[in-house]
Amino acid sequence: MNKLSKTLLTAFSFAGYAMLLPASVFAEDINLGPTVLPEGFGGAAGITVQSFVSGAIRLLLVVAALAFFFMLVVGGIQWIFSGGDKAATESARKKITNALIGLAIVFAAWAIAALIKTLFGVDILTLDIPTFTTTAPTQSQ
Repeated sequence: MNKLSKTLLTAFSFAGYAMLLPASVFAEDINLGPTVLPEGFGGAAGITVQSFVSGAIRLLLVVAALAFFFMLVVGGIQWIFSGGDKAATESARKKITNALIGLAIVFAAWAIAALIKTLFGVDILTLDIPTFTTTAPTQSQ
């Protein structure tokens, strides 16, 4: 394992531990009693295809944004530790460029979903598709 890998592993380990600290410090603010779930969260029986797909889309957007953010951070750290090496600096620059392009693509996907909701009333992130109702023709005598 090279020096950069060890440094990144150490940095991400400390970051992981730091995320756990607030939970233990503010443990008295956590309510472990029974909670009332919001409408639409009725347990496994309340899962529909619509809620599953919309949840998967939201999860993918969040995971993609986080992945590109961490790629940006790793590229920055790689650039810092390049030490003037031209090949390492170029590799770090490519990684940062690719992360920024990926982040722009994720943001554009979210913006397109918001535009579709505004223009057509179809919310892709919640799969809230308006229904059309038809009235039966009346019979005249």
